Amino acid sequence: MRKYPVASRLRSALNAVMARLGRKKRNMKDQLFQYIFSRNPQALLELYNALNDTDYSDVTQMEYVTLGNAVYITMKNDLAFLLSGTINLYEHQSTLNPNIPLRLLIYLTEEYQVYASKQKKSIYGSTRILLPIPQCVVFYNGKSPAPEEAVLHLSDAFSNKTIAPSLEFNVRMININAGYNQKLMNACRMLSDYSRFIQICRDFCGKIADRDLALENAIEYCIENDILKEILETSRAEVLGMLLYDFDEEKFKKTLKEEGREEGVVRERIRMFTVKLRKGKSYEQILGELELADSPENTSLYGIALKNAPDYEEEAIFSEYMASANRKL
Repeated sequence: MRKYPVASRLRSALNAVMARLGRKKRNMKDQLFQYIFSRNPQALLELYNALNDTDYSDVTQMEYVTLGNAVYITMKNDLAFLLSGTINLYEHQSTLNPNIPLRLLIYLTEEYQVYASKQKKSIYGSTRILLPIPQCVVFYNGKSPAPEEAVLHLSDAFSNKTIAPSLEFNVRMININAGYNQKLMNACRMLSDYSRFIQICRDFCGKIADRDLALENAIEYCIENDILKEILETSRAEVLGMLLYDFDEEKFKKTLKEEGREEGVVRERIRMFTVKLRKGKSYEQILGELELADSPENTSLYGIALKNAPDYEEEAIFSEYMASANRKL
């Protein structure tokens, strides 16, 4: 496989970017999707037209109203803008999240609060404050299966299903993985390029073990094939920095899931051991009945569980066992 060279100035720039980002959650949370559309009003307007079957052409009619960290520390959306009596909240997600309607509803109330204050009218007054209609869209490009399009309802989270709710809030979820929603992709070149770029990055990472090199190769390939070419040429280091962060986060989430599965295995074994111990079984009998091999881990678990007789409190056994395992590491 061809290995594209990366100039030393790019590496220096990347190092500076990563030092600023610290390879942890960035203060600005600038995902690539947000980075692209927040800096290109024409592309965002094209995306709006593609979603709503409209033909607006004047970007000056559009007003960005995204609330950043400087305004609300804990509540931040990827993109928000006003256009023709609508307030549009766009969110990019690489994982399926059933709480998106709640999150965007909370964000919308913050947006309405700011909007109402600019009207210089009191919400307690006798004059109605006219509000822009919310249009909430989540663009999904994760690896878990998802339909081309779905509507997420806030009411799905209501615990009592027997009472008619006074409020409903809907969010449109659109799958933008490569091969999905081709009509939408055809109508918005930037969205299509973004979708293709992410898939190409995944393909390269699947072929090259060195993730940094894989992403550098993917970027070079896309530049040569006119996919997000202008952005990649002018902001290459920033894009690579965001990709490295996103792929680190994806790996971190995968690790958490794996650790969660491991914890479940340990806890289940604790339960099996304690059931046998309550019946007076010996270590050898427990291994035989559970068809387990003699191992340092099982010996340790048996000893710790035995120390916690007669209560055999699961959390105490688990905590001591994990602490012991960590010491051995």
